[in-house]
Amino acid sequence: MQDVTTLAFMSVVADYGAPDYFVTEFFRVHDTSRLEKHIVRSIDENRTDRPIFAQLIGESIPQLERTVEELLKHPIAGIDLNLGCPAPKVYKKNVGGGLLRDPGKVDEILAALRSVCPGRFTVKMRLGFSDSSPYDDVLASVKKHQVDMLTVHGRTVKGGYRSEVDYDLIAHAVQSVPCPVLANGNVTSARSASRIIQHTGAAGVMIGRHAIRNPWIFEQCRREFAGEAYDPVCLADVHGYIENLFKATHSDQIPERAHVNRIKKFLNFVGQGVDARGEFLYDMRRTHSPEELFRVCKKHLLTSPETRFADEPYAGVIARPNCETPLTPVA
Repeated sequence: MQDVTTLAFMSVVADYGAPDYFVTEFFRVHDTSRLEKHIVRSIDENRTDRPIFAQLIGESIPQLERTVEELLKHPIAGIDLNLGCPAPKVYKKNVGGGLLRDPGKVDEILAALRSVCPGRFTVKMRLGFSDSSPYDDVLASVKKHQVDMLTVHGRTVKGGYRSEVDYDLIAHAVQSVPCPVLANGNVTSARSASRIIQHTGAAGVMIGRHAIRNPWIFEQCRREFAGEAYDPVCLADVHGYIENLFKATHSDQIPERAHVNRIKKFLNFVGQGVDARGEFLYDMRRTHSPEELFRVCKKHLLTSPETRFADEPYAGVIARPNCETPLTPVA
């Protein structure tokens, strides 16, 4: 996740139970691109004891090949190609999800990257750009070029985060390619992850936004898959998570107000599980200093610290109103 899976965030998540592997923010690849230093740090200085895949986004085959060669000098577990980013500023450059408008170009890129990746080469994609018409062609290319693992987000690019997730089409990918397939899209909890795997036959799930809300989710998934119980998270635990995240992301080079604003982007997701009326979100979004922020956190999280943090986002409580619609409650 861009601007999220930094070295600091990976370290914090690992304290609560790291995923099986991490994927970096994407390296932007073009004619004059260089490896972004802060993303390289998330590889070279990573102490989570988890494999790190380097994520690329771009369309120039020579520059993608060059970037892979540079990244192979670092301790990466593999290369991951982004074919799914739905941000307009990305797809308008014909990269990320924009490439799904041109399955022929995707085929050329997969062939080239497979030839220069001696280790694991993975792909994350959506179902298509405006509809799923290119889906089977891209799946055929994934199979032909021996991609090692495929993650499918069950929406189109234009569907953003508002449309329904089509788990049947993820199941179709599972049946169509020989490599493991991970299901992605509205993996909101360990229980939803289990249901999605049962529905799709996927080898596992990739979790993005809901790991910001609930960093315990990966360990909860492990226990859910093993049929083991796990302790509920309470609001006091969430307060501790916010404190740890604030400390880990602090830098003397970042102005105080800017740091608070950055943390608020994370808390937009956390707030989905605090209260059903969105009162925490309302108050948090109006803070401007660390003192104001933690005064709000104390009010909403430590007044009744043993109150359970919701496993699923509360219906109607939205992290990003301009990007998302409320999630349908899970029965």
